[in-house]
Amino acid sequence: MIVLGALVLIAQGVSAQADADTTETTESWGKDMGAGIALGLAGLGAGFSQGSIGSAAVGMLAEDSSKFGPALIFTALPESIVILGALPLFL
Repeated sequence: MIVLGALVLIAQGVSAQADADTTETTESWGKDMGAGIALGLAGLGAGFSQGSIGSAAVGMLAEDSSKFGPALIFTALPESIVILGALPLFL
């Protein structure tokens, strides 16, 4: 979460510098809005999927504690969706 926040802050600084150099602000505003929507929806999707995967992983660990590794991997897997959603910030 801290890394994602740092990436967003860096992207905003780069975007602010690019806006200062150009005169067309409407085109830049549309690109920024699209990147924000992509990141927000990716975060929401990952949150919903991580909630159900996390509860299933806890149930799996309650039955068999030797499956901690797969439970951890399945719980962390939806975070890759947020990383892919952050790509439009830099493109």
